[in-house]
Amino acid sequence: MRVEFLPSVVDYFEELAWILHNNGYFGSYEFSWKYVDELIDDIKINLPTRLHKTAPTYFDKYGKNMKYAGFLKNRRTTWYVFFTMYWKNGEKIYLVRYIANNHTIAQHLLP
Repeated sequence: MRVEFLPSVVDYFEELAWILHNNGYFGSYEFSWKYVDELIDDIKINLPTRLHKTAPTYFDKYGKNMKYAGFLKNRRTTWYVFFTMYWKNGEKIYLVRYIANNHTIAQHLLP
């Protein structure tokens, strides 16, 4: 099993580190990147075993037949990872197509 990210998701992670630092969530860019790196590592390690649900049709603009799983980072923030799965050369690939947190997309998720 392997987890891969679309280039747009990689770009988002880079932007996220700047957003977290510039909005004062972390005192330095270094700590912002540490948070982002830990999120990426958590996704790479745990996505294949994480319970997941079928993504609501609202998210079809990022890919068809997606699943999503939540990653709790602190008391107030859960990151939702939207992905598709496929097989390549006998290996199951989890392709992360979109990521967002509960502060921005909770209203679009099913209870």
